Amino acid sequence: MTQKERLINTLAGRAVDGAPFICPGGMMTMVVTEVMHAVETFWPEAHSDPARMAELTLGANRLSGVENLGLPFCMTVEAEAMGATVDMGGKNSEPRVTAYVMDNLTQLDRLGAIDVTRGRAKVCAEAVGLLKERAPDVPIIANLSGPVSLATSLVDPLLYYRAMRRDQQAAHALNERAVENTLALGDALVEAGADLVCIADPSATGELIGRRAFEEFVLPCLNRMADHFRRRHARPTIVHICGDVKSLGTALRQLSAAAVSVDSVVGIPQLRSLAPGKVTMGNISTFLLERGTPEKLARVSGQCLKHGVDILAPACGIGPGTPMKNLQAVSETVRRHRSAA
Repeated sequence: MTQKERLINTLAGRAVDGAPFICPGGMMTMVVTEVMHAVETFWPEAHSDPARMAELTLGANRLSGVENLGLPFCMTVEAEAMGATVDMGGKNSEPRVTAYVMDNLTQLDRLGAIDVTRGRAKVCAEAVGLLKERAPDVPIIANLSGPVSLATSLVDPLLYYRAMRRDQQAAHALNERAVENTLALGDALVEAGADLVCIADPSATGELIGRRAFEEFVLPCLNRMADHFRRRHARPTIVHICGDVKSLGTALRQLSAAAVSVDSVVGIPQLRSLAPGKVTMGNISTFLLERGTPEKLARVSGQCLKHGVDILAPACGIGPGTPMKNLQAVSETVRRHRSAA
């Protein structure tokens, strides 16, 4: 079974020979500094060069044992295209927003519309095309920013969270613009050859906004996006939510996405009860990935697999300093688990 067949079949609920091990991209980038040195291709240049982007992604797949190709390497592509100022970082740091587009939520006219024929949106689409040719049996994941995470990259998060309570119309209007632009990027990546979509919305954690706001402001947007990619492109979607999703109660059951990815504070059995019928994904501590030993990673990965996780993955964004041997330990554990099944 190829890596692509294994992941796509898992998301469709079909029989597979074992759980895939993936790092989707975006917030959950699969690239670490050791991979950059191994393939002699580095950030920040790879953020803006499709050939280098493809080379780094392939290097992570082949050297670390991560069973997918995932891009972009950060969560700033949409925000930058809409007008935010972005610092591109370095080989040890990802790009980050340094200046918002809007001073308040009434300034929607300041927001640009993403142009997928220019800038980093074009780079990502071209990189997908290169990866499709070079690794046809490896699943390509297009990682997109969730509505709250993008909105809070365009305006001060405190203003946005306050609007959820005091000016719901303004918050909904900003969400609408965020979703429109994210869908445009997603369409370009899928049309270039991406096999599935992962929507990461770490800023939509229930600990920050609560269940009521999640159901009003986040859930409809995530479902609109998942439904769009399923109906228009026949592509499955993964949704990642950070933090302790217990506070969201049964809201996760209403997600249209095929799979739900969670933080390490949420156990896999607990996730299964919160989102019955969904493919479960997670939830190896990223602190452990960066600071632990291969032996400890093997034990923790084995425990996740014994608990029945459908897709093994980091619980959040991994640091560039994560040792490649720790990722390899997870990969080796997955392969042993398949052989023993």
